[in-house]
Amino acid sequence: MKYPRSRHRLSLALATAIMTLIPPACAPAAQTADADWTRSGNFAEPIDHRVWDGLLTRYVKPSADGVNRVDYAALKKNDATALKRYLAAMQAIDIKQYPRDEQFAYWVNLYNAATIDVMIDNYPLDSIRDIGLVGQGPWKDKILKVDGKQLSLDDIEHGILRPSWKDVRIHYAVNCASIGCPNLAARAYSAGTLDAMLDEAATAYVNHPRGFARVDGALIASSIYDWYGSDWGDQAAVLDHARKYATPETKALLGDATTIDGFDYNWALNDRK
Repeated sequence: MKYPRSRHRLSLALATAIMTLIPPACAPAAQTADADWTRSGNFAEPIDHRVWDGLLTRYVKPSADGVNRVDYAALKKNDATALKRYLAAMQAIDIKQYPRDEQFAYWVNLYNAATIDVMIDNYPLDSIRDIGLVGQGPWKDKILKVDGKQLSLDDIEHGILRPSWKDVRIHYAVNCASIGCPNLAARAYSAGTLDAMLDEAATAYVNHPRGFARVDGALIASSIYDWYGSDWGDQAAVLDHARKYATPETKALLGDATTIDGFDYNWALNDRK
């Protein structure tokens, strides 16, 4: 099924100019990791994400357009308390006592669960950017407390995950409740499934029109590859990365391009229709 892009009547040049001049509220902050969060221990017992896994299984469903849709209305009605209990349990954990893979999975799950919690607190709405000041979203709000420190979603993504792990697949794992975003996984991340799930998420996004598409012959990529392009290095590196995960069809679409003609993103809510 062809994925409807969100370009409306904007020309490619105008859309690209707008995206350049007005970056999203979740554009990357400086990648400076807090030294406290880079420590890791050897605590052997894995973190229990079964509650979060169960919520994802019940309320996140693939759709025919390739986008995982979230049934925010049903989750809010039936399991809002369970989600808040999970978040409270996660914030009580001394995460620095765990090995690195456990930490990675923990931060991704915490980020995604906190995002969903904010969404159902404000639901119904049309976009995550409707929360707070116009276009600003919830990313800078201090909504979590871990190890005595108040944290925002931006703190987790830009102050912990990106600088501490330097793995571009992070961008396929954390979810911003939008259609343009890589899918919210329908199961919780865990240390044992980490690499497989990250590769699966990368493959799904790269080979979907949200990731890369041709529009009137121009190569259009997700704005994620623009906002966070420095994580890959340059546009040629982004395209090399894409080819690593690309199907034959997507490789043909990319061709021998070394640059990207424009970027696009759909901020509409990824709710279940």
